[in-house]
Amino acid sequence: MNNPDQYIKFRYPIRIRYADTDKMGFAYNGNYLKYFEIGRTELMRHFNLIYSDLEKEGYQLPLLEAHAYYHNAAVYDDLIEVEAALDLNKIGPKIIFEYKLYRNNELIAEGSTVHLFMKADTKKACRPPKFFIDKINLVKNSLLNE
Repeated sequence: MNNPDQYIKFRYPIRIRYADTDKMGFAYNGNYLKYFEIGRTELMRHFNLIYSDLEKEGYQLPLLEAHAYYHNAAVYDDLIEVEAALDLNKIGPKIIFEYKLYRNNELIAEGSTVHLFMKADTKKACRPPKFFIDKINLVKNSLLNE
């Protein structure tokens, strides 16, 4: 039975640099995928699901899909927060991350990315490795004990 409380989230601050903006002065739309990546990496790190550990064990998570919805624009020197989220009950060969970007708690963008577990040497899709699932189960257990 799925437990809805097994949804993890983490917010991470990002300052919009001048180099991140376009001619209109807005954060360039393509950079939002970079912000999503930062959020995903920091979410995983916060919960001890470190991406480089997957790579050291011979696994990769290539991107299959990316979606972004823009509600408002970030501009130079804005301090935004990227909130990355992951439903721990929906991890299989594919893993879906969801994102929300906030400026002063105002939602300015949201989106998702879909990744596939893949063996690095064969470039073939696979199930998540046991050590990763074991870490997911530790996170699930800690949420149940809160």
